[in-house]
Amino acid sequence: MGKVLEGKVAVITGGSSGIGLAISQAFVNEGAFVYITGRRQSELDTAVASLGQNAVAVQADSSNLADLDKVFAAVKGDKGKVDIVVANAGILEKAAIGSITEELFDRLYSINVKGLVFSVQKALPLMPDGASIILLSSTVASKGMPGGSIYASTKAAIRNFARGWSVDLKDRKIRVNAISPGPINTPGISGGAPDKAALDAFVAAISQQVPLGRMGRPEEVAKVALFLASDASSFVNGADLQVDGGWAQI
Repeated sequence: MGKVLEGKVAVITGGSSGIGLAISQAFVNEGAFVYITGRRQSELDTAVASLGQNAVAVQADSSNLADLDKVFAAVKGDKGKVDIVVANAGILEKAAIGSITEELFDRLYSINVKGLVFSVQKALPLMPDGASIILLSSTVASKGMPGGSIYASTKAAIRNFARGWSVDLKDRKIRVNAISPGPINTPGISGGAPDKAALDAFVAAISQQVPLGRMGRPEEVAKVALFLASDASSFVNGADLQVDGGWAQI
């Protein structure tokens, strides 16, 4: 049985760790050649070593348009096309209303929204008709979370990009879909905890809120991305697939 992404070229922003790395691995396993981006060269080097010969890393800050030009110039020179774009790069910062700073607002919107918009737009000239665009949103786009209003609003914008762009690109039959992960156990979770006891307490508290009784794994989000990248989802367009164990559904 052939691999479902054999011969495909994918660009995955923020592909060096967590959900992005899991998606990159899933795509490589299914035959795709993958370009990953990230801001930290050391993480990119480690990721490419784990992904193998069908992956290339390009250091880039998605909010920097010159960096994005560098990414797609490399792809154009090497492969000449992009079949799949996974716009995954993003950051999480929190501040409750009353303590939101201009710097936090600009940083979140620059990376999470501006960076995503131009990652997709700069890929379009290299994308054949019938290609697939996958946007990483979040279930917090439809939940109220303490201190999370600005971050959540960036993710709500992403959800609506999937709707609008699926219409904009209808003549090219390019499908645009969003994935909204819920609580996923990524390195970012452990890195935000002061110690193991605090991390364990956080994981236990979140898990109690999820009907399936646990946090998700990056690989579980990657399986959904693989579905959206493949012909298995040929009639799925403008959708938001929530991978959250039921967390935002109750």
